[in-house]
Amino acid sequence: MDWMEITISPKEGQLDRLCDRLVALGHGAFSVEDGEQFKQFLETNRQYWDYIDSDLEQSFEDMSRVKLYLEKDARLPARLEELSAGIADCGALSHSATVKDEDWENNWKAYYKPLEIGERLLICPEWEEPKNPDGRKVLRLDPGTIFGTGGHATTRLCLRALEGVVKGGEKVLDLGCGSGILSIAALLLGAGHACGVDIDPRGRDISAANAALSGFGPDKYEPVTGDVTTGKLKERFTAEKSHIVLANIVADVILNIAPVAPDLICEGGVFICSGIIGPRAAEVETALKKVFKSVEGKSEEDWWSFICR
Repeated sequence: MDWMEITISPKEGQLDRLCDRLVALGHGAFSVEDGEQFKQFLETNRQYWDYIDSDLEQSFEDMSRVKLYLEKDARLPARLEELSAGIADCGALSHSATVKDEDWENNWKAYYKPLEIGERLLICPEWEEPKNPDGRKVLRLDPGTIFGTGGHATTRLCLRALEGVVKGGEKVLDLGCGSGILSIAALLLGAGHACGVDIDPRGRDISAANAALSGFGPDKYEPVTGDVTTGKLKERFTAEKSHIVLANIVADVILNIAPVAPDLICEGGVFICSGIIGPRAAEVETALKKVFKSVEGKSEEDWWSFICR
């Protein structure tokens, strides 16, 4: 089945009314793309990002539109006429295009291929069968709807750093674990136990499932939801301490974690952080040097990571 993608431009100040009208007309499934809402979202969630793709930002500039999809069948002309008449006082059909019926949920998988990182790791999507002539440690991964595929420079920086610090048997604490890629890699490299912590509750199930794909059950990998900078989780991990603490997040969150990080690490341990865009690197490095004796920085594609002891 083919579909007709319909783009509707609301009249000035009529976006909310247009959406209500579409629901009343029986079109409950539609998407809203609004530049002002996008700007408000960015401002409200400023602490969670340091970099927004300029093309994405520009695409939302002074833009307000609604998209919906109608089946291309014999009823389409009548439905279009009904739709156009029903929204005439608050919007107008501005564009239409034919869209093939595809597997939207899984098409992205075609672009996610096995990836060699460092000297010993091979990140492999769960649905691929890798060619691995070098005998690398294979990290099976299905990232789902959460960050962490190995393709981003920040993740690669952390994985390479892990290769240099995991010697065998370490306890690892992964803050902002996402898909669990870093803590699972640590286990593959020889760490004894890993705990992945994320404020996003999806991280718990996704990271645990990914750990299982690489052969690690609850005895080796523990997923936790929450914030280690406050409350009971701070008390727990300050008392337990880890040999390696990982944080691949963003600059503002790392600045918040930095004063707590030394208390989470046992004697001789290491704190590895990444997710820091170039313009924020000096600020983060200064904060880390206030609480750690040694801070070593590395960069790739204008992203920075720091290994702290």
